[in-house]
Amino acid sequence: MNCGGIAGLPAGRIGKVREVFDLGDVLLIVASDRISAFDVVMANGVPDKGRILNQMSLFWFEKLRHIAPHHVIASSDEALKDRVPSGWETLSGRSILAKKAKPLPIECVARGYLSGGGTKEYAATGSVSGISLPAGFVEGSKLDEPIFTPATKAEEGHDQNISWDTAVDLVGREIAELARDWTLKLYKEAAAHAAQCGLILADTKFEFGLTDDGLLWIDEALTPDSSRYWESTGWNPGQAQPSFDKQFVRDYLESIQWNKQPPGPTLPEDIIAKTREKYLDAYRRIVGKSLDVHPL
Repeated sequence: MNCGGIAGLPAGRIGKVREVFDLGDVLLIVASDRISAFDVVMANGVPDKGRILNQMSLFWFEKLRHIAPHHVIASSDEALKDRVPSGWETLSGRSILAKKAKPLPIECVARGYLSGGGTKEYAATGSVSGISLPAGFVEGSKLDEPIFTPATKAEEGHDQNISWDTAVDLVGREIAELARDWTLKLYKEAAAHAAQCGLILADTKFEFGLTDDGLLWIDEALTPDSSRYWESTGWNPGQAQPSFDKQFVRDYLESIQWNKQPPGPTLPEDIIAKTREKYLDAYRRIVGKSLDVHPL
């Protein structure tokens, strides 16, 4: 499902995956089936991906609400019917009504393992976001303690890691400290749950927003789009770890030597199917039940 506008509603703000509609007192946030890689949206999406992301977020928002208040007001079909004039059926399972908040201009990242851009930065400087780490770490190494590594939020291109002092300059010390504390507490509890499911939560990013009542946890929650989940039994530092995300898409794009510039190519059916199965498997293991979807 790719939204691109809903009859009877004002034009939405379209992101790579989500679309946000201002309904006056609340926001309608819809997760589409679009998939991006290397910051470019592909020509075709992954069926049910939006539902998987939305339902997984709802699970985590509810499970961890004792740590950080979140923006979800409602997600039921009944609530959607009340606010969407027509076509609400296409939004079922992939949408929420949410409180309005002003997003902080930083991404709040927790890392329990070294991976991705963190590995590159560590190899070059011995640190990540200004945090010095012991010598000898490799791709996939477990850190002694989870670390908070904020990043700037880029409208286009990759987010850029920033130092703690820069984060404080951007949002103020009080907000930065609360966002950091929530990020690490959310990560630690989520990682413990993932471990019980046979998964490693290597890292994840959170977004927070300001309201008149204070800070809120917003956007998505610990999905395969915002987190690196690895198979516990396959963990082997020193190489890329098997993950529960869009790695099949990235690997395919590298294999065809795509130039990583828009527009994104059409993905083959087998790549779509494998990616979808990874997302569904992550959902099943984290939530403890299967998502009701039609076979491809």
